[in-house]
Amino acid sequence: MKQLIFILFSLSISITLAQNNGWNISTTNTANYTGIVVANGRIGILPSEKPFEVKHIILNNVYDKGGIHDVSKILLGMNFGNLEIEIDGEKITENNISQWKQTLNMKEAGFTTSFKFKDKAHITYTIYALRNVPYSGYIDINIDAKKTIKVKVIGKIETPTEYQNPLSTFRVLKDNETTMPILQTVAKSRMGKHIVGTSATFIWHDINSSRENQRPKLIHNKVSEYDNRLSFEKEIQKGTSLNFAWTAAQCSTQDFFDPQNESERFVIFNLLTPRADLLNQHKSLWEDLWEGDIIIEGDLQSQQDVRLALYHLYSFSRSDSNLSISPMGLSSQGYNGHIFWDTELWMFPPLLALNQNIARSLVNYRYDRLEKAKQKAINFGYKGAMFPWESDDTGEEATPAWALTGTFEHHITADVAIAFWNYYRVTKNKQWLTEKGYPTLKEIADYWVSRTTKNNDGSYTIKNVVGANEFAPNVDDNAFTNGSAITALQFAILAAKELNIPPNKNWNIVANNILIHKFPNGTTMEHSKYKGEIIKQADVNLLSYPLNIINDKETLLKDLKYYEPKLAKEGPAMGKSVFAVIYARLGNVEKAFSLFKESYEPNKRPPFGALSESATSNNPYFVTGAGGMLQIVLFGFGGLHFTDEGIIQKNPILPPTWKSLTLKGIGVEKKTFVIN
Repeated sequence: MKQLIFILFSLSISITLAQNNGWNISTTNTANYTGIVVANGRIGILPSEKPFEVKHIILNNVYDKGGIHDVSKILLGMNFGNLEIEIDGEKITENNISQWKQTLNMKEAGFTTSFKFKDKAHITYTIYALRNVPYSGYIDINIDAKKTIKVKVIGKIETPTEYQNPLSTFRVLKDNETTMPILQTVAKSRMGKHIVGTSATFIWHDINSSRENQRPKLIHNKVSEYDNRLSFEKEIQKGTSLNFAWTAAQCSTQDFFDPQNESERFVIFNLLTPRADLLNQHKSLWEDLWEGDIIIEGDLQSQQDVRLALYHLYSFSRSDSNLSISPMGLSSQGYNGHIFWDTELWMFPPLLALNQNIARSLVNYRYDRLEKAKQKAINFGYKGAMFPWESDDTGEEATPAWALTGTFEHHITADVAIAFWNYYRVTKNKQWLTEKGYPTLKEIADYWVSRTTKNNDGSYTIKNVVGANEFAPNVDDNAFTNGSAITALQFAILAAKELNIPPNKNWNIVANNILIHKFPNGTTMEHSKYKGEIIKQADVNLLSYPLNIINDKETLLKDLKYYEPKLAKEGPAMGKSVFAVIYARLGNVEKAFSLFKESYEPNKRPPFGALSESATSNNPYFVTGAGGMLQIVLFGFGGLHFTDEGIIQKNPILPPTWKSLTLKGIGVEKKTFVIN
């Protein structure tokens, strides 16, 4: 019996994910390990449980074809994060260390690993994806000597084998008395679309790194063009420390005409900027981000889960980029790094509430690709603008041809319009509406007029689509597709009136007559021939939230009770989020909180709680699910609504285990809402 109690106690420790506080998540457990990425909206660095190892680096919005017959795929960057450290001739590995611990500091976006090496040294290092120098990473390392030891440190640039013709070099740049050692690799991406340049160097904090006669001697070792190394050796006396950094920058022709030299400039900037200044700038920018925050009192696990979700949304985006966020963000090459409806429907609303500058980047990403969307509409026989189901840097359709979603999942075009009008509703940025918002909304409305088919009774049908429920391809009058089209048309009319522009009269005619099919008892049908099959994710219920097309309580409850049992277990995380928001708005806090936990807890992966796409998959980090979970807190429990008057609060409710919920930095006025 005692043994069973011990086993259960040990299991509970691993499941609770080593709670520290609302800002830090720590672990001492490497079993079934899933790391947490550090990212800055340009690069993502995924740490490993093994000392001084980084699994991979992802470059945002840098694509090349995956192969001759493949579509575009986001680039796996050159890995500058793997170091090797030897102490007294013995390489540090997971097998000769003790007291291993890792901590994610969400407040400062730093990922720290610490351990003991035998009885000789205690080592700590923190990985940053610098927010202030966004094409660069920084690994800050401290070695405390418990005995006098000889240390050898090797920094590496490892180029994935898919790259073409890498050229690896080491040179020392000089300007008067300043010397700047640069390890560098330049190569073509897998199909030759881009040139990528990576530069790196060591920084010693206790000596002048720029003075050649004061730093340790550097040894260059080019193992191959794909494995470029730089090393130094130093003796550390007992009771003293060696504090140094390894910094690198990675640029491509997606963003720079000369990525080779630009990557050198970033590294030189990091080298010659005082450490405290460099890291304080990074931390200050994260402090600014956290002005938009969610504070939960009385439930530490929920606080950590919510903060981790928000941390990822902030990590994967930038206000100065005009870029969007893929379903896996910058954690992996999942879904080829393409942009889906996941952004507009799931990630965008929390960001719009908490950080309008980032939200502007997300909508501007679509506007910048409007011309390609107009071309696509023409190519398929329609008018206006038709956005791709999967988008990349070009704005052309990037879905694999075998996937019917790319050819038929057309609600994405309406989803873009919904995000656009909500951005204006919150910000009241009339210049943006004039220059970017309305031109996009107009083209989308024209598309939906051309996409509908008029029936004999004057109603309109949208034929042959894949809806949000992708288990039902090529159906007519999919509920969410039709509902989102209605909403897009209505929003275009509102935008036109806001600018004193006469709206196209057909927008209103079509919007008022698009069909939403019903069962005899009044329950909404998922499509015109739906017969009760299992659905992949919420579809009909999206007409209640976020569209507000169905808003009478009787129909809301019918649709909730009918479709909740039909959600597939292997479906994506955000499905239950919709149900939770609706129940919260109906005042059923117990049901809403239960669905809140069900929406993400089965998807958490140890030891930090990274979200996988579904309970049965293992492909984190699924930031779409994070967006859904945050919507429950903001728009369900928090009672926030996007309206033509901006963000307002209606009927917030507090889960029974929470003492209070504070929504901080909401809207352009940075309001604080407290629910007790």
